[in-house]
Amino acid sequence: MNARFTLSFFLFFLLCVVKVSHAEEVRPAENLSQLIDTAIADNPELKSSEARWHMFRNRISQARTFEDPMLMLKIQNGIVTDPFNFHKDPMTQKVIGISQQIPFWGKRDLKGEVAAREAESYKWQAEERKLELRRMVAETYYQIYFTDKSREIVDKNIRILDDFITLAESNYSVGQGAQQDVFKAQVERSRMLDMRITLESQRKSLQAGLNALLYRPAETPVGTIPDFEIKPLTASSEELREAALDNRPLLKSLNAQIEKGKAGHKLAEKEFYPDFNVSFEYMQRDQFEGSNGDDMYSLGVTFNLPVQRNRRHAMAAESSSETIMATEELKSMKNSIDSGISDLLAQLERRRKLVDLYKTGIIPQAEQSLESATIGYRVNKVDFLTLLDSRVTLFNYERELYDSLADYQMKMAQLEALVGKSLQ
Repeated sequence: MNARFTLSFFLFFLLCVVKVSHAEEVRPAENLSQLIDTAIADNPELKSSEARWHMFRNRISQARTFEDPMLMLKIQNGIVTDPFNFHKDPMTQKVIGISQQIPFWGKRDLKGEVAAREAESYKWQAEERKLELRRMVAETYYQIYFTDKSREIVDKNIRILDDFITLAESNYSVGQGAQQDVFKAQVERSRMLDMRITLESQRKSLQAGLNALLYRPAETPVGTIPDFEIKPLTASSEELREAALDNRPLLKSLNAQIEKGKAGHKLAEKEFYPDFNVSFEYMQRDQFEGSNGDDMYSLGVTFNLPVQRNRRHAMAAESSSETIMATEELKSMKNSIDSGISDLLAQLERRRKLVDLYKTGIIPQAEQSLESATIGYRVNKVDFLTLLDSRVTLFNYERELYDSLADYQMKMAQLEALVGKSLQ
């Protein structure tokens, strides 16, 4: 009874362990939109870009504000031998004054515009970073999908090869097959195991990469990627180019840099004109013998002499170069977008046609060929090498199907990043 109870308990415990381990392996399906939202909310590089934008945005009000006024308190014409006696000399005065620096007309507005354009440039750079983050998350997501599907295909082929080994051993035992057939099947099975190890390693690397984009621990499990159907793109290349001009943040950032350079050039031209300092002083005097001690005041304007013209010419040349640089970068980016759209559309069309071909033609035909070869080998009408070749052919086409599906979605993510908006 004790032995039977112990055995029953052990079997029950083993069953529970198997169920728990199986439950741990089953992971919930991942949602791409939720992963992208998490990345945008938590990614430290994006937070850094947004903080940079806020930093430069706070410089706008600084650039447009007057400098603080200066308050002056002093004793004027005091007697050194009796410094705190204000009745010895009628010119001894207690002075209070205030002064204000006033830039030449238009300088403050131009400084504010330069700061605003620079902040706008960083704002669009932060939006560009969001696009890059979306693309990187989507690409990693579909790479994981292809890796998981490849592992499923490898596992399926390992089971098929186990059947082939059993079949080859049976034929060899009755003298209808060669021992070499068994060895070939075993070698092919070992090759599949080697491929599975590689895919498991790739899965871990991709999982770590995705977790890095989402700013979470590298070991955080990533669930399964659900199957999907690709949707043909309906927009024309011309519509995509127009959408890119309207939506791509990097283009808007370069436009802001151009406007910043133009405003900077206007500001450099304003530097040829002086800035002013307006001051007012009130001087209080005490009564003295022969003087009623009338109070006095002083009102003045001082300004700099902009004689260092070489420095100001250099400032104007610097802003002009900045405008030219941003303009040429904008032209280059537009050219890159044009060529990128054409290239990605061609690749998307190729992948879409391949998916249709694999699904409706090649894979069904390869499955029929494998089934026919298996039947032929059972009745000794087909050699084992032909059977293995049929199996390898089907294996490769199945992987290429999922490779095309995943690559189509990755190219679509790249196109969305290039255009600057969602296309699905």
